Amino acid sequence: MIAFLLLLLCGLQGTVLALRGYCTASQCYAIFLGATNFKGAQNKCQDFNGNLLLFLDVEEQGHLLTDLRGSFWYGSPEANVQNCTSFSVWEGENVTTHTIPCGNQLDGYFCQYPNADPCGAIPGGADAQVMYTAPMGFVMNTSRHFPVGTLALAQKTPRYPDAKYLCFESSWLKAPWNCEVLDGGCEQSCNSTSGTCACPHGVYLHANLISCSDDPCDRCAHKCHRPTRACDCHAGYELDPDGKSCVDVDECEEMDVCVDESEECVNIPGHFKCTCRDGFDLEEGKCVDVRICAKCEHMKCVKSNGVYACECGEGFKVSPQDPTKCVMYCDQQDCLANCISNPDLEERDMHQCFCPDGYINDIRNKTAYCTDINECEIQAQCEHNCENLFGSFVCSCNEGYELFDEYMCVHPDEPDWTPSEPAKPDLRPATLPSYVKAGSILGIIVFVLLCLVLLYFLIRNLAKRCGSLELASLKGPDMDIFYLQQVTTETYKRLSFDKQSRCDSQRL
Repeated sequence: MIAFLLLLLCGLQGTVLALRGYCTASQCYAIFLGATNFKGAQNKCQDFNGNLLLFLDVEEQGHLLTDLRGSFWYGSPEANVQNCTSFSVWEGENVTTHTIPCGNQLDGYFCQYPNADPCGAIPGGADAQVMYTAPMGFVMNTSRHFPVGTLALAQKTPRYPDAKYLCFESSWLKAPWNCEVLDGGCEQSCNSTSGTCACPHGVYLHANLISCSDDPCDRCAHKCHRPTRACDCHAGYELDPDGKSCVDVDECEEMDVCVDESEECVNIPGHFKCTCRDGFDLEEGKCVDVRICAKCEHMKCVKSNGVYACECGEGFKVSPQDPTKCVMYCDQQDCLANCISNPDLEERDMHQCFCPDGYINDIRNKTAYCTDINECEIQAQCEHNCENLFGSFVCSCNEGYELFDEYMCVHPDEPDWTPSEPAKPDLRPATLPSYVKAGSILGIIVFVLLCLVLLYFLIRNLAKRCGSLELASLKGPDMDIFYLQQVTTETYKRLSFDKQSRCDSQRL
């Protein structure tokens, strides 16, 4: 590709310069002046991979035909190759098309070239202007796409350019580039060994790295102290050991500039900026921690006083142990339980339900409720006074005593007692129920009675079948030893039959 670019640029230097040109993303159009016939115009366009213009739309006409006068070749020859197409234009007026002998001499011709791998525009500085010159020789002041080989010159002052660029494979190469291509873009000469521009003895290489100057201050990248001819740098930069270049100072490494733990330092040329760390968002000029929002169990997150916190759905509250989790919550005597829907269980007046700590599940009319447990009625939860709360309880002491370890009361005058700050009442989750429901007690009693009745009938049946119950242990040395043995159903029937026969023999 470099060889092709070298050939293109060197060849075009000897061509007739174009009057003007314009490039789109896919094609470049150029007007060339010089008396020539149709065949000569066609050959000159084809010398550099182009053709005579076939068609020009309204947009291209506006860029190319303004203030243009004369007759120009374009298009392809007619079938008889005797007559060719041309057009005449007079100072931007309507174009008139003609068919004339191909051997006639006209004022010029229109060429079009494919624009492969074009470059975009170079952002100019605050005061710098950029001039683009296509390899065909025309200046492109209105184009937005530039062909391979285009030279761009960024310049603030007429004496020295700020930089020079060459379009190559959709990218701009900043001078100095390869010395084989237009001497690397150098003003004087290019050193192929070092790949830099060179200047004669006693002359300094300008700060733009392509021009030569006899003023030592012109070599300074930023600024110069005229009395001493010494280079200096703008704020945020420091002078390079070469005495002319300026190197950016990384404030993030040399200084502790971002003091907030939610921020991190990012170095930029000549300065720095503090940005929010991962997990923090910039809101109202401050970095706010939003990491907790991704962990909220109920996917609800709200901002209060500049801080994000999780929220829970109805019937739940944020867990005091984990601010990202939700626990069931009830602030009254009875609340609806949190149940897993199961029609089969609900039909039998049974539910798979859950209640907050300090509440017990209670089913009323096939509806599950959570009823508060009165911990103060269960047992002595507190040494002095107990106050029941929804889902918990709190202890307090009589006058003259202080609460210790949440439920004990200690008098300050007791030996080895060290006064302490008054303890705040602490809500603890209930561990024991305050009552057992009457229905549960009734169910237990009925179950025990059924077991006793079954046991009675079993003993009575055995007594009728065997006559009487004899204890082998009371018969002296003739003690029967019984072993537990796993038996099958058939073995059980056989043993039962043998046992019955034995009882019948004993009756005899």
